[in-house]
Amino acid sequence: MIPAEAGRPSLADTAGAEARTAREPAGKPDLAVVGATGAVGSVLLGILSERADIWGEIRLIASPRSAGRKLTVRGAEVEVVALSDEAFDGIDVAMFDVPDEVAAQWAPVAVSKGAVVIDSSRAFRRDPDVPLVVPEINAHTARVRPRGILAGPGCTTLAMIVALGALHAEYGLSELIVSSYHAASAAGRAGAETLRAQLSAVSGTDLGATPGDVRRAVGDTLGPFPAPLALNVVPWAGTLQEDGWSSEELDVRHESRKVLGLPDLPVAATCVRVPVLTTHSLAVHARFENEVTVGGAHEILAAAPGVVLCDAPEEDEYPTPSDVVGTDPTWVGRVRRSLDDPRALELFVCGDNLRKGAALNTAQIGELVAAEMRGARAERGARG
Repeated sequence: MIPAEAGRPSLADTAGAEARTAREPAGKPDLAVVGATGAVGSVLLGILSERADIWGEIRLIASPRSAGRKLTVRGAEVEVVALSDEAFDGIDVAMFDVPDEVAAQWAPVAVSKGAVVIDSSRAFRRDPDVPLVVPEINAHTARVRPRGILAGPGCTTLAMIVALGALHAEYGLSELIVSSYHAASAAGRAGAETLRAQLSAVSGTDLGATPGDVRRAVGDTLGPFPAPLALNVVPWAGTLQEDGWSSEELDVRHESRKVLGLPDLPVAATCVRVPVLTTHSLAVHARFENEVTVGGAHEILAAAPGVVLCDAPEEDEYPTPSDVVGTDPTWVGRVRRSLDDPRALELFVCGDNLRKGAALNTAQIGELVAAEMRGARAERGARG
């Protein structure tokens, strides 16, 4: 099965609407986590256990090879079931943390069974009938979902967009130039394991002094990376696209435009992989329609939901990945007005790519949908 043609609801979508109407579930909505055994899925289970208990059953779904495993969520062991049509029976909301092709095939199946799908892959981000949701910025878009699917941006965009959205609301963003420093775990468990293996291979050596010595030391342990990551940086993340751009760089462009509602926003991104396990960092040049000040930007960022301002360079205080990892907010520091442009700001941001960059944003969108469902049920109950 493939996604429906853009702009037209599929038979699966129509069937899903009918299934939701017929089921009229009472109490808390039931949730499915698809890809529960993956790197992001594991973080999502922890987040679901930490946040408000708004869900009824939480059903864990993964590939057939993971079926039968038991994982802990909300303090209880839950057995993983294999991905299948029947796995979505009775489910109200399905959170997908799976590869693009798996989401493209199975998200419409979940919709046809009556579930609202929240997908973190690339499969639906550019579909005009699928809202791209960041709750701190555009929560209202989650209520209109022609295909029964909601998408979240990629981890690079999510690392910065909450802070940019707050600044845009005040000053009006007109141009964005970004250099991102990607953590290894954005490439999944294989990325994290590869970096650890490479760091072990070069530990206690004097490598890095002659051409190719690091590459020879790590040998064939490149994993998902095109070059050694230990003692190195790699100016590439994603797949090759037209004119030498990478898919990750173009994702930042398209996702920033869609989330902020600025379809013509000039955006240029350069994505660099660095030897950091988890948490992306970005150096951001943001130009606005109106003149900006550092003091004004500080006030906006300090008050913005989901943002922590950490900006006192005279005291060596600014965000770094090793301090930000494992936390939920976007951390912002090094805020400066551009030397040659009174309408531009330079800033440095860090965000955990497995939490807000993936799992947390999915959970937050789910909370919006669950609240909507509870409200609809209360209204139906009041009408008798």
